[in-house]
Amino acid sequence: MKKDITIIGAGLVGSLLAIILCKRGYKVKVFERRGDMRNENIAAGRSINLALSDRGIKALEEVGIMSDIRKICIPMHGRFIHNADGHSSFQPYGKEGQFINSVSRGELNKQLMTLAAAQGAEIYFHHKCEAIDWSTNTVTFETKEATLVSQKSDLIFGADGAFAASRLQHQLQHDRFQYEQYYIDYGYKELHIPPGKNDEFQLEKNALHIWPRGNYMLIALPNIDGSFTCTLFFPFEGEISFASLNTKEKVQSFFANQFADASNLMPTLIEDFFQNPTSSLVTVKCFPWIRANKFALIGDAAHAIVPFFGQGMNCGFEDCSVLSSLMDNHGEDWSTILSAFQELRKPDGDAIAELALNNFIEMRDKVADPKFLLQKKIEANLHQKHPDKWIPAYSMVTFRPDIRYSEALERGNKQEAIMQEIMQRGGINDNWESEFIEQLILAKLNAL
Repeated sequence: MKKDITIIGAGLVGSLLAIILCKRGYKVKVFERRGDMRNENIAAGRSINLALSDRGIKALEEVGIMSDIRKICIPMHGRFIHNADGHSSFQPYGKEGQFINSVSRGELNKQLMTLAAAQGAEIYFHHKCEAIDWSTNTVTFETKEATLVSQKSDLIFGADGAFAASRLQHQLQHDRFQYEQYYIDYGYKELHIPPGKNDEFQLEKNALHIWPRGNYMLIALPNIDGSFTCTLFFPFEGEISFASLNTKEKVQSFFANQFADASNLMPTLIEDFFQNPTSSLVTVKCFPWIRANKFALIGDAAHAIVPFFGQGMNCGFEDCSVLSSLMDNHGEDWSTILSAFQELRKPDGDAIAELALNNFIEMRDKVADPKFLLQKKIEANLHQKHPDKWIPAYSMVTFRPDIRYSEALERGNKQEAIMQEIMQRGGINDNWESEFIEQLILAKLNAL
């Protein structure tokens, strides 16, 4: 018999999960703390654009909705680097034809909610999770009118994000719950580049733009209306920080000096800087994610990560894909399904958290370093000649959903150790394309 299922959270992962479950014949109710973003302006100024890549696409294709989502995507074939000296360069992602997709978080969420409702999911807005009675599997929600309503179901999914109320309820009533959260000393703020005349893009359309400045960076992703959503990743405190940029004059001067080409395209820079919130960046790890056959955390509620590998959403969508494949294998045996889900995804959640933190350093600093760029050339050359032996870490994570995050981390660390040895060799700038260097790397790889 099909279970009645409650999903807490109608965000990206909760909405996709609702679609998957409804297509399988489950009766699904979704409860969302916020209002309906299709009718209300939700979280203005906090919408980091997302990079939809192969893992997320795979999950969307499996339920037959990628064709709908592709209409709101813009392909980005590489990084467009804006250096401090005014020079710029383009660094392609992966091999020819590989790209990631810029997509608005809000627009994607609206589409997924609409598709979930079309499949039969009942979505209730302004319902804040207040308590869970585990003896009866009943969730109590507070409504907009401050009344309490209860929902009893056979199975509950906590998909309510990095600061999940469902996780807190799980944690408070579990005697061995492990929980770790880690904030980096950087926050982010959304800024905006509008379309130009006739709604044309004022920067290269099919690229993720980065202004790397060593200790901070600005990025910009394209939108389908010709605008760019920009995000400043910046220290909270210090000589150059959100705390120090406390007047209009300081902001204007700083951007003119550090991001001249971008600031010239930002007519609302001052308003955006002071009106949009400064948000924090957190990594969350926890365990266990499940309770027997009646509850599971999924997406950011289970494994929140920083956004620097563009994998938060993709990882959450992959959670849904893995869960779906386990349903294929185990039918209605939810005790086995949830146990296997946790066993498979916990190591991968931990791995992508580490990879995302590492990629922050790469994006803000190394992408402008000639030695780092040479290393990437060597790796790309090796991958082209020996595609099965050497796969760059970025490609493993972004373009190879058949490789688990945990495997990508392990293989990436081994490859990085080899490259650090190679980059120390004398004359590497001149002989990096030589047969000797190629064979030396392969020998070290085979010795692992």
